[in-house]
Amino acid sequence: MKTANVNEATREIFETWQVPRALAKMAIPTIVSQLITLVYNVADTWFIGQTNNPYMVAASSLVLTVFLMTTGIANLFGVGGGSLVVRLLGRNDEDEAEKVASLSLVMAAASSLVFSILCFIFMNPLLRLLGASDNTIGFARQYLMFVVVIGCFPTVLANTMSSMVRNIGYSREAGFGLGMGGILNVILDPLFMFVVFPDGYQVMGAAVATMLSNFITLAYFIFVYKKLEGKTVLALPRSIEKIRRESMGSLFSVGIPAAMSLLLFDLCNIVINRLASGHGDIELAAIGIVLKVERLPLNIGIGICLGMTPLVAYNYASKNHKRMKDFFRTARLVGLIVSVLCVVFYRICAPYIIGAFISDADTVRFGTQFLQSRCFATPFMFLSFHMVHFMQAVDRGKVSFLLAVIRQLCLNIPLLFFLNMFFGMNGIVWTQLTADFINVVISYVIYARLIEDIAS
Repeated sequence: MKTANVNEATREIFETWQVPRALAKMAIPTIVSQLITLVYNVADTWFIGQTNNPYMVAASSLVLTVFLMTTGIANLFGVGGGSLVVRLLGRNDEDEAEKVASLSLVMAAASSLVFSILCFIFMNPLLRLLGASDNTIGFARQYLMFVVVIGCFPTVLANTMSSMVRNIGYSREAGFGLGMGGILNVILDPLFMFVVFPDGYQVMGAAVATMLSNFITLAYFIFVYKKLEGKTVLALPRSIEKIRRESMGSLFSVGIPAAMSLLLFDLCNIVINRLASGHGDIELAAIGIVLKVERLPLNIGIGICLGMTPLVAYNYASKNHKRMKDFFRTARLVGLIVSVLCVVFYRICAPYIIGAFISDADTVRFGTQFLQSRCFATPFMFLSFHMVHFMQAVDRGKVSFLLAVIRQLCLNIPLLFFLNMFFGMNGIVWTQLTADFINVVISYVIYARLIEDIAS
């Protein structure tokens, strides 16, 4: 029976381990993989920055917003399907969990291929919409072709499979896979940028390195799936499974908000890039570096939340509400401590951090100013997406989507236009703190009402 095997791997962690120990077991590998993923995302910008060409830096920053959409697709099926799988395991419905896991992977593969085709067909108008100028569009095309058009399939599949592996309790294997991909990208970046490709094609070299590392990561997760087949509910799909109607509804009720949360975050970055490009390519390059650098505490926070989510979901499904709330509170405390430490770090070290990416004096000056201001938003940003992950875990997809809409469409994006109109780049930089402070207040009002309903 598979049930014994699944429970052997997960039950003690989910049900009996002390809360800090269980959270550490699930979160630490995920945090490590998130940090390595951050390194390889930042590595492209850092290596491209060594050309001292702000147009190349600006181009890679523009394409990052499209690349994040591939993660949104992975969230749709990885978060939606993965959280449903762990809830089904909490209810001992293993047969349905196996079918959901299989179908999620099939739908992720099909969606990634459609997205790649659309990006290829509409490449030039898409890049112009994102703010590409005549100075940056050539570099942006190079980056988009390899990282998104060709690289979307392995990126989406690897991230979806990672979510599934982590949600059934194999956090270490999931973290290793993503981490390995990050390390490979850091190794391959300088090789392709400065050895394989000629001068002037550094952006293309960085893109090819990222694409290859994602293909290798996908190969690793295929190996993991084969290894876990027969021991868990995970297996490589051999057919298109039919799942219950309520399961399909639950998958999309959590998956769509998870994808939309990231896509709305991506839309916000698109607006930032678009508005910043109106102030000049140097300002665009500077804010592009800052948006990547500030992801250090955010990626750690995401790792904490991803480790928390299956623990909350399992205990919610098994109706152990006290343990569920303990996981939520412990994750929140750890995340806030990390956020505050990073605020101090950025305030002190901002000039050195930006200077490590590019030596252009104007870019360093703007980047330092932007980072020292935006870092104050870090604790509130963590609290915002921590709440969204909790809502996804307890099958409140509509609430998590509502929170994402409030944060980005009702607060962040309108404030970007408003503050840019009156305060220019300074207004763009301070928008994040303003929007997330208001959003956290709204989130906890909703949470206070929801937790009474869950516990009743």
